[in-house]
Amino acid sequence: MSSFRTMALFSAKALALLHFLVICTAEVEAVNAAGQLPYFPSAEAPAPSPKGGHHHHHHPSHPPTQPPAKQPPTHPPAKQPPTHPPVNPPTHPPSYPPTRKYVAVQGVVYCKSCQFKGIDTLMGASPLPGAAVKLQCNNTKYRLVEQVTADKNGYFFIMPKILTTAGSHKCKVFLVSSPKANCSVPTNLHGGAGGAILKPSTKPPVTDRPLPFQLFTVGPFAFEPHKNVSCHY
Repeated sequence: MSSFRTMALFSAKALALLHFLVICTAEVEAVNAAGQLPYFPSAEAPAPSPKGGHHHHHHPSHPPTQPPAKQPPTHPPAKQPPTHPPVNPPTHPPSYPPTRKYVAVQGVVYCKSCQFKGIDTLMGASPLPGAAVKLQCNNTKYRLVEQVTADKNGYFFIMPKILTTAGSHKCKVFLVSSPKANCSVPTNLHGGAGGAILKPSTKPPVTDRPLPFQLFTVGPFAFEPHKNVSCHY
């Protein structure tokens, strides 16, 4: 009985092995006919590689860092108006009132040639000694009249004691009279008859010391013969 059981068990195993071989042979033939390898599923299929056949290594990913907190937008400082350095007013030297000087007036008086009477010219004229002239100043406070006569050269010089440069602009010089009857009509040459304004002298006298007065010049003045006088010269 034991031999029979043994043989039966051996026969069963042989049949099972034979059945497995038949199955495997059939699958191999089927694969050969289709040109494919048999598929034996594994425990875990490898992940497919990306296109291009390149293998990329996966590096451990770091947790993303938190972005910095948004700061409120900073606005540029408001434009300030340009600051200019303080402009100091120009300093002027202290002004002093002009120094006052006494006034002196000079001039010359002529007698015109008879043939040029009525014409404003001194052609042929000659100095008139003894001719009288006057300086008249019409001031609001004082009224000044100073009269002098010309010397032998017809030159006159007037220097009032109370007149200064502060009031010289209110003064004029006039012709007054002539010592010659045939040359006694005052002409308005350079303002002699109507009154000549004082003008500062362009050529003051040359002295070693400064003059104690301001020199003004008028004229030259002239008298002429009367129009009814016949000219024989």
